[in-house]
Amino acid sequence: MPVTSTDDVTESKILLAEYDCLKEEQKTRIGFRDNLLYFTLAAATAVVAVTVQSGQSRLLLSVPAICLVLGWTYLVNDEKISAIGCYVRDQLGPRLGELASAHGTVFGWEVYHRNVASRTMRKRLQTVVDLFTYLALPMVCTTAFWCSPTVQPLLVLTSLVQTLALAVLGWQFLLRAER
Repeated sequence: MPVTSTDDVTESKILLAEYDCLKEEQKTRIGFRDNLLYFTLAAATAVVAVTVQSGQSRLLLSVPAICLVLGWTYLVNDEKISAIGCYVRDQLGPRLGELASAHGTVFGWEVYHRNVASRTMRKRLQTVVDLFTYLALPMVCTTAFWCSPTVQPLLVLTSLVQTLALAVLGWQFLLRAER
């Protein structure tokens, strides 16, 4: 819709347009992030199935690689989702409230849903699910590889590097769990 005069453009309209764009981005990122969890589980299951059928235990080392890439992508999206909420709560809402001379919180949902009693438990359970998917599952595959009869030194070194990277990823999940 073309703007016919500068009188039609106000700071409030610009802020509301920014809000709409941010919420759309947040919604898209939430869908993408949540689908990453399902995709990770499907990919790991497929690798385990192929490994069992082929008897090639070295294939199990692809699970940690998959979990590292998808886990990091999950974390990045989760961080952006949280950053959008924080920006709306701490910057955009107060600025719009000031312009509108509002007598209360603008975009109250951004604050309200963070203060629900079950939020802490829900966040902890989600962290457990995330750690299981992106840390425990690949470590089970790595351990199964270590216990296989055809372990090769170069692949053991690769698995140790992956284990270190998984520990860093797990630490990042724990750091972000409190937000």
